[in-house]
Amino acid sequence: MGEVYQTTRQVARSSATVLLLGETGTGKELIARAIHELSPRGSGPYIRVNCGALSESLLESELFGHVKGAFTSAFENRTGRFEASHGGTIFLDEINSMSFPLQVKLLRVLQEQEFERVGDTRTISVDTRIVAATNRELLEEVEQGKFREDLYYRLNVCPIFLPPLRDRTEDLPALVNHFILKYARENDCAPLQIAEETMKLLQEYAWPGNVRELENYVERAIVMATTSRFTPDLLPPHVRGLAPIRLGMSKKRDLESIAEELVSLGMLQIAGDETDLHQQVVSMVERQLITQTLKSCQGVQTKTASRLGINRNTLHKKIEEYGLSGEVR
Repeated sequence: MGEVYQTTRQVARSSATVLLLGETGTGKELIARAIHELSPRGSGPYIRVNCGALSESLLESELFGHVKGAFTSAFENRTGRFEASHGGTIFLDEINSMSFPLQVKLLRVLQEQEFERVGDTRTISVDTRIVAATNRELLEEVEQGKFREDLYYRLNVCPIFLPPLRDRTEDLPALVNHFILKYARENDCAPLQIAEETMKLLQEYAWPGNVRELENYVERAIVMATTSRFTPDLLPPHVRGLAPIRLGMSKKRDLESIAEELVSLGMLQIAGDETDLHQQVVSMVERQLITQTLKSCQGVQTKTASRLGINRNTLHKKIEEYGLSGEVR
């Protein structure tokens, strides 16, 4: 993170395009805002656009604006985000979500600093600094034909990688104290004193949601606390190692189709009601997931728990439950 802060201060002084890389919740938007505020453009506008939250047509209008009559609901001229960020910074979050046609238009803005509103032929020149962010590996997207190679190199002038929280657990005490003070002020209450066993659980957890997830749990603790101490019971069960691995939001019909296939292959014996069926499928998938992850991590439990996004205690219990001790190194 020291390197991140140093690079942020360094690139902020320029007008170079910055590409922020990192998992969800690592703080990419905070770095984007810092780049703006530390730059000569700090007094200008700072405009944020989430490219993954809008459809292609809406995103095009949002970015470049439109003229009256350009489409059915265009009742008046509208200024786009690029035009609004003139003299300042535009932050394009989830840049990998942008469609190919919009990627072409963005490339032109990067190269020529100009564009046309939707439905207009008049060219608009703009002076804005672009900071983009993604939680995907863009080179893989390029190889898969989902992202333009020329745009990638235009964006990747000054890349900044934000490490996941699981790789910098030494920062946890400072982050926890920061959020405790923040939410104690917001809720007009005394800051909690964090218990040693609570900090130990936080340091053992893999943090798939990174700093954002940590912030949510600290806020929850402030709201739910009945004493002056941040005790383990204020953490969600899965952080304490008391909940199963999260396997995603599989729909009932998906589980049923999996079960049918497993039965046809002789890999699953159906016994009991529908709830039992659900549990049998989940247990089988969970066991297979843990087995494969252990193998890919050469049996190292710490690395396996990190990849699965669970507490090491939870992993240990699951290894014993499924009889997987032979896979552990």
